[in-house]
Amino acid sequence: MYLLADALPAVRRWRIPFTRDQLFLLMAALNEYLLALEIYLAHSISGTIRPDEWIPIVFGPISGTFLVVAGLANRRNRSLAVWLAVPTYVLSIAVGLLGAWFHVYRAVLPFAPAGERVNLGLLVWGPPVIAPLTFALVGVFGLSALWVEDPPDTGTLVLPRGLRLRLPFSKTRAYFFWVSLGMLATLLSSVLDHAHTDFSDSWLWVPTTAGVLGTVAPLIMGFLERPTRSDVLAYAVSMSLILLVGVVGVVLHIRTNLVVEGAVVGERFIRGAPILAPMLFADIATFGLLVLLDSDERARG
Repeated sequence: MYLLADALPAVRRWRIPFTRDQLFLLMAALNEYLLALEIYLAHSISGTIRPDEWIPIVFGPISGTFLVVAGLANRRNRSLAVWLAVPTYVLSIAVGLLGAWFHVYRAVLPFAPAGERVNLGLLVWGPPVIAPLTFALVGVFGLSALWVEDPPDTGTLVLPRGLRLRLPFSKTRAYFFWVSLGMLATLLSSVLDHAHTDFSDSWLWVPTTAGVLGTVAPLIMGFLERPTRSDVLAYAVSMSLILLVGVVGVVLHIRTNLVVEGAVVGERFIRGAPILAPMLFADIATFGLLVLLDSDERARG
């Protein structure tokens, strides 16, 4: 199934040097680097980075490097890519879950006296509970991309040693569901972050609306066994608009952090509007667009 080419036949003339799964692997590697940078900026707000807060900052570039090697190796030797990538993705999921627990512990105060535990103020102003789960989502995307689906669109994944795993739906539909979940997490993070300003700026409703659209559109596509041309085009336009929202959001965050004369003050970029946060919308939307590429990995995987 090549959804984008089915909707726009001219796309078949394009020569893409990487398969869909290879692009997913390389995107996952890029995400590890960017997440480490974003977390470094976020953890720098306090002025002192605690030992446990260094875990994702150090893990990001190391895992990203391993995944770049795995993504390139996957072009000729998928077995090598699997041995390099599987432990890395499993650790990425673990780092995400561990980070979420640390944030929950600090924001919800589960062991505080009765009446001093979770409240809306802590969730809004405390460490973002959902943000660390992005590491886990990258791990899930990567693990999904590692296994060849043979025959294509059957949900049958070929595992090491000739083992086969049968999913209840195709790999393409699974990707749609993961994109929807990733966009939902991005939406919730955006809403909690913008709640700091009580949504006083009407522009803050744009990413909220985009997040809702980005959650619903891939969810619908995941439930469709055979999307029509109109379905694919509407989905592609939706993801493209959300990608644009993410890029514009970065520009707006940068403008917010600039002083009146346009001078750059490093402290404002650390403690002000997070400049990389809006890119999560663009990032998940890019994953969403990649789902539309050719699902047949056998000839070139």
